[in-house]
Amino acid sequence: MLHRDLLKPPVRAEAAAVATPDWPQRFQALAATARDGRLQAYYAAGVPSADAPLSTVPMAALDIETTGLDPSRHEIVSIALVPMNLAQIQSSGTRHWIVKPQGDLTAESVTFHGITHSQVAQAPDLDTVLQSLLTAMAGRVLVVHCREIERGFLDAALRARLGEGLQFPVIDTMELEARLHRRPTGFWARWRQAPPPSIRLADSRRRYGLPGYRPHHAPTDALASAELLLAQVADRFSPQTPLSKLWW
Repeated sequence: MLHRDLLKPPVRAEAAAVATPDWPQRFQALAATARDGRLQAYYAAGVPSADAPLSTVPMAALDIETTGLDPSRHEIVSIALVPMNLAQIQSSGTRHWIVKPQGDLTAESVTFHGITHSQVAQAPDLDTVLQSLLTAMAGRVLVVHCREIERGFLDAALRARLGEGLQFPVIDTMELEARLHRRPTGFWARWRQAPPPSIRLADSRRRYGLPGYRPHHAPTDALASAELLLAQVADRFSPQTPLSKLWW
């Protein structure tokens, strides 16, 4: 997850919650209007309802590695999905794709994610693996750490290739941490209190006693996000919490 920790924290939960789509209805509409057959099938698979208890929700942790932070200028080089639910993380079902960007890798991005020029030179374009990716995502709520990255880059990549983007619901573990640790409002409240703790993936995991992992490796970061969500739910929610309390 190249540099995503440098992004600003998500917006306030109460403001963002108003804008959360009715995802089942949105998918029905998208299935009827999507032009690409792969997208039609993805949307037709639907998603759980907002009132579904977390214990019944099929999920997949998603992480992508990119050449930078700006979806309008940078590109995806690696995607990983780890299927999961509240009872277990199905690490044996992990899918990982290295894909060829249409532009050149930068030395900085190679330093972070470790994917080399020779690896991407032999890798397929995202369009080639899109069917497999969407099949693995279908019917699941995606678990991410910083939704702006996964949503923004996948949407931009599909628009560049298909002329239409990609929409999907997420549970954002960074946002769940931000809700808990946001700086209080008002000058005096902020002045009296120490700065809020970091909501970076590694720092968030450390607060729940989770082990440290190698960063900037898509399968490992996806697994790390999956484990973080299970810890967050165990600490602050319950298996009966409705999906609407967590998804975006």
